[in-house]
Amino acid sequence: MATFVLVPGAWLGAWVWEDTAHALRERGHTALPLTLTGLAERADQGGPRTDLDTHIADVAGFVEGNDLRDVTLVAHSYAAAPVTGAAGRLGDRLQRVIYVDSAPFTEGMCMLDLLPPQTAEQLRRQVDTSGDGWRLPMPPFEVLGLSSSLDGLDEGRRNDLRTRATPQPFGTYTQPLAVPAEPGPDVDRVLIACRDFTGLLDAGVPMLAYLNQPPWRRFDLPTGHWPMLSAPAELARVLGKAVS
Repeated sequence: MATFVLVPGAWLGAWVWEDTAHALRERGHTALPLTLTGLAERADQGGPRTDLDTHIADVAGFVEGNDLRDVTLVAHSYAAAPVTGAAGRLGDRLQRVIYVDSAPFTEGMCMLDLLPPQTAEQLRRQVDTSGDGWRLPMPPFEVLGLSSSLDGLDEGRRNDLRTRATPQPFGTYTQPLAVPAEPGPDVDRVLIACRDFTGLLDAGVPMLAYLNQPPWRRFDLPTGHWPMLSAPAELARVLGKAVS
């Protein structure tokens, strides 16, 4: 049985993993969702200095502080950034890293780099006008270009995303990733691709080509960008298959 540390994406907290964590525990695994600084129940711990380094320290500190071993570290969406930064710091505590609808960051990359310049500038204005200069409220889905990634989410789940989302400390979006320490060669590397990402991988996008090659193992999940809400039991099944 595996020990999963489940890291949520932007604007979300450990709550988003509840159903998947429950399904993993029913399968006999240990499932430990965490909330990053400045989000959800930890919203009051964030501030203008909360940045990517803060979240990297959160992930590494959670694993080390709980003296976890043989960890399977799971990153959803934005969490790819702090998980990439933390993975190489964990040494032999880390058995496996799984990216859910996301991929590892490279040196010097930040979240804003993944967005069109016009969208990035729109988010900067939103931070300045309604985020006290350091918080990014969750924008409308269409602004994020994620409207097509809502597959599988009924109105109740979409409402959960909207009402339970907390502003993201913007420093986590603007700070580039420093030189990440590479996880050891024995660390298993897994990708779980949801519908839109599967299309990019199958289209042969050059910058993603390495994810279709060893040592990476790929699993596809035909649902939208938030599988822990749209298909939590199926996501747990795929996670279980990845560690079997």
